[in-house]
Amino acid sequence: MDINVTYLALEILTSLLAVLVLLLGLLVPKEKRHALGYVLAAGLVVVLVLSFQYYGLNETVIFGTFTVDDFAVFFKQVFLIAAVLVILSSTMYVQKMNGNYEFYIITVVALLGMMVLVSAADMLTLYIALETMTISFYILAGYKTDQKSSEAGMKYLILGAVSSAVFLYGLSLVYGMTGTTVIAEIAGKVQDLSTLSPALVFGLLLVLAGLGFKISLVPFQMWTPDVYEGAPTPVTTFLATGSKAASFAIMARILLVALPDYSVHWQFLVAVLAAASMIIGNLVAIPQTNIKRMLAYSSIGQAGYIITGILALNVAGVTALSFYSLVYVLATIAAFVVVMTFSAQTGSDEIKDYAGLSQRSPFMAAVLTISMLSMAGIPPLAGFAGKLYLFKSIVAQGYLWLVILGLVMSMVSVYYYLLVAKVMYLSEPLDNTSIKVPPGAKFTLLLTMIALLVFGVYPQPISVLANLAGSALLP
Repeated sequence: MDINVTYLALEILTSLLAVLVLLLGLLVPKEKRHALGYVLAAGLVVVLVLSFQYYGLNETVIFGTFTVDDFAVFFKQVFLIAAVLVILSSTMYVQKMNGNYEFYIITVVALLGMMVLVSAADMLTLYIALETMTISFYILAGYKTDQKSSEAGMKYLILGAVSSAVFLYGLSLVYGMTGTTVIAEIAGKVQDLSTLSPALVFGLLLVLAGLGFKISLVPFQMWTPDVYEGAPTPVTTFLATGSKAASFAIMARILLVALPDYSVHWQFLVAVLAAASMIIGNLVAIPQTNIKRMLAYSSIGQAGYIITGILALNVAGVTALSFYSLVYVLATIAAFVVVMTFSAQTGSDEIKDYAGLSQRSPFMAAVLTISMLSMAGIPPLAGFAGKLYLFKSIVAQGYLWLVILGLVMSMVSVYYYLLVAKVMYLSEPLDNTSIKVPPGAKFTLLLTMIALLVFGVYPQPISVLANLAGSALLP
């Protein structure tokens, strides 16, 4: 075992960057503190670039509690990309909040929780990292002083605390039956059990329930629409992207590394959760009139698609899960940044108020349309390639019915996405005033739009890295 802090360099640099921004905030005038977001984003880009040198290491250090493999590195890059884009686009929000730059610091703490979570090699480290991420989001969800934000923060706190308790109890049962907290060792201990352990199966169910809450899988999705609507939009954006991607990653690590021998017990359950999430998420999204609630239900459906990659039980499935996680992050950030910008200037999140957006801001209307169509899986956008990889990976495992259901629900999602596009392009604007896009938001929208277009036509760069991630998790 090795205690080498160089393996923790990404986390250490991210922490130091947060401290630096905190100190700079004491020196910068209050009215200019929102600009610290650009400093923080630039620093996180440097960390993102440095992260590429960690591919190929595949080492477990610090007494078996922390792993630096290609799977962890890939998802850390996903989190860093999400954090950079969210921080860049939220400068206008911080400026509106009278320079309360603490928002940036808490966002970085949530990012650190995600980074440690995906590298956690034992259950104690995993749980501490998960709570670091979750508690940060409790604070962020109630960051505004209005009633909706306070209500969102309280709901997320109460339900999140229950889910964390359920998850911890599940981990304790797994530990009690195997005698180890190290994820890689659990598989060997399970093989040594002469008979099926009901306590271990029950512990597995509780772990799935706890993670299902973080991912917003049906039937654990009850918090999602209210929190997405009530929380500040930058918080909703990061919660819907980074937090979900981290939970997908740790679910894959637990099920595929620690409990593959119990796959006969969890495969069908995961398939049912995926199917229910696809159906309920997409169908309930149709009647929504608030765009944040619509995107919340859409994200529930997206979670159903993504976890199908786990069902493949092979490298192809993990590769597809990793690839689509990044594509989902890019598309979701693009959609929410449009919502954030529109809401900041109009004060509305109602879909009907997007009437004539193509005339008031053709750029925003185009980005929102592209992001929604990518989530629907329409070619030649990146979402099509992602869903193709996911569905291809599970067909050979006998889940043709789930693929057919996924295709049908994707077509359903096209319907409600096009309802928004119809309002933007075919309805007359209620106000002819043009909507100005701040520099940070404009850069975010442009980058995500280009990425969704390019990676749809040429997915090779992401698929290569995603394949490294899959090969590292299931060598």
